[in-house]
Amino acid sequence: MDTSKVCQLTPWDTRGYSTALNPRFVKTGRMFRGFFVKTISFVGYTVQYGCIAHCAFEYIGEFVSCSGPSMEPTITNHDVVFSKRVSRHLCRIQKGHIVIAKSPFDPKMNICKRVMGLEGDKVCTSGPSDVFKTHTYVPRGHVWLEGDNLRNSTDSRSYGPIPYALIRGRVCLKMWPPHSFGVLAESPNDGRIL
Repeated sequence: MDTSKVCQLTPWDTRGYSTALNPRFVKTGRMFRGFFVKTISFVGYTVQYGCIAHCAFEYIGEFVSCSGPSMEPTITNHDVVFSKRVSRHLCRIQKGHIVIAKSPFDPKMNICKRVMGLEGDKVCTSGPSDVFKTHTYVPRGHVWLEGDNLRNSTDSRSYGPIPYALIRGRVCLKMWPPHSFGVLAESPNDGRIL
């Protein structure tokens, strides 16, 4: 028998199938590879855009839905505001600014209040209906926060001054509802800022 002719025959594996490339298997492999490449590409784009969105919300600003009556009439229940985070890093918070801060009682919850006093300021700690007014000084590295609705607000009058580091951003615009879109109004309690 001629050995050159044996080498030219199609080789067979032990199960009896030809090991030569079958077009059906090649097409299936290409489809799987195409699906795999598209999936990896989609995951890559998702991670990239997720990182961009995270950086934007962490360092530039975020939309915040406010709930509760403590900032009425300036911000009512379910209003959406835009909180700038850049202002917290680049410039100082001033008296009269509305800020979003971490709650001193529950770090998972944010509070929306107006800055009434900065470090070293003398602030009124009594309620609006109290006959005798009491005052205190804001310690270094802290701010005094109060809601615009003094009769229905849990604020620094309850838990004292909060550290400046708890402030997440300064509220600069009311976004929703559309009829009240724009810059926020001045404090109705301006007389309390000393």
